[in-house]
Amino acid sequence: MPIEVTMPRLSDTMERGTVVKWNVKPGDKVSQGQVLADIETDKATMELQSFDNGTVAALTAPEGTQVGVGSVILVLAKEGEDWKSIGATGARSAPVRAAAAGAPSPAGTSAASGGTAVLDRPASGANGAHAGAPAHDGADRVFASPLARKIAAAEGVNLSRVQGSGPSGRIIRRDVEAALAAGGVTAAGAPSGAKPAPTLEAKTVALSAMRGVIARRLVESTTTIPHYQVTVEVDMDALMALRGQLNEQLAGQGVKLSVNDFLVRACAVAMNEHPFINSRWVQRGSEVAIDLVERVNVGIAISLPQERGGGLVVGTVRDADRVGLRAISAESKRLAEKARTRGLSVEEMSDSTFTISNLGMFGVSHFTAIINPPNVAILAVGAAIQRPVVKGGAVVTGYVMSMTMSSDHRVIDGAMAAAYLATVRDLLEKPATLLV
Repeated sequence: MPIEVTMPRLSDTMERGTVVKWNVKPGDKVSQGQVLADIETDKATMELQSFDNGTVAALTAPEGTQVGVGSVILVLAKEGEDWKSIGATGARSAPVRAAAAGAPSPAGTSAASGGTAVLDRPASGANGAHAGAPAHDGADRVFASPLARKIAAAEGVNLSRVQGSGPSGRIIRRDVEAALAAGGVTAAGAPSGAKPAPTLEAKTVALSAMRGVIARRLVESTTTIPHYQVTVEVDMDALMALRGQLNEQLAGQGVKLSVNDFLVRACAVAMNEHPFINSRWVQRGSEVAIDLVERVNVGIAISLPQERGGGLVVGTVRDADRVGLRAISAESKRLAEKARTRGLSVEEMSDSTFTISNLGMFGVSHFTAIINPPNVAILAVGAAIQRPVVKGGAVVTGYVMSMTMSSDHRVIDGAMAAAYLATVRDLLEKPATLLV
């Protein structure tokens, strides 16, 4: 009997998952531990690994399809079985259709149904690809690779008129190049051989599962937590000089410290003097209390690339007050790389007690952020910018960085926030103290 691979429950709140990308195709031999697909959950985009050996017979969920937990998304043929005949049968027995992310699952797709998704699917070949059909669904959503979209935008190609040859009919680079060679697919009115000026397109974008969760949590945060902000500016000259010196000395070891690494360390160390910043507002039945947390786990906000669905996740650097800058740097880089390529696990996104959102790398000088519950504060950090400053009665150029902390007024009053930020600023302006 063939092996049916179902949509797994990859988080405690997951009800549906979206197949972002298949890493295998019908006829491929797979082994235990091999990554089969990238699955978008309600919290992150994560890798789906195989627990069995076999040959891919059918991909029953095309890329972009949202499927209920427990529904069949792939069929594997065991050794000695004819994957082609199994694939033809499997594709017919488990029809699916692309669903707008965030929309309720159709009947029969939930884990409780215990069976294959009962959904419709466009006509396809036995291998699960759309045979000769344009790569878009009934909602005019075009399924194309990021590279194909980039080439199409540069050349003025109308992707809705291109037939895809990739997995599940997805438009890939060679499809766009072939369409260009054939002609007749460029935007209307574009002169022959000329690139048209970019224009905006009116369309409805389906809400991803992650974006839906982000929207729900942020609305909950702003409507249930009384936010207020306190801003301070930091003289970054000493830190920038020390960072440059350390990076020069550590270059041979492959270590490069970022400003954010110093920030994580400073914010964590400052918690020892200001424990209420590292606390939680809790309600147990009719009783309300404030829990002071003994571990300092700093969450770092990580933006995800659009090809992985976009969105934002928070990776957790654990015990940041007890480890050095090199350990913080290594863990921060690991979390960011894993989030943007393979997806973070639930554990890697859990248990943060304070969050830092840094937009300095985008040239942003100042902004405010929304608290990430159950945290009671979040620090929004801008770029360290050179500008005129007054030192010793003279106007000179210096690096200045703006920090704005949003706080939960139920737990942290203005004086507490100001005192905490003053400690963080002092640590950053005397960065040698962060090395011990």
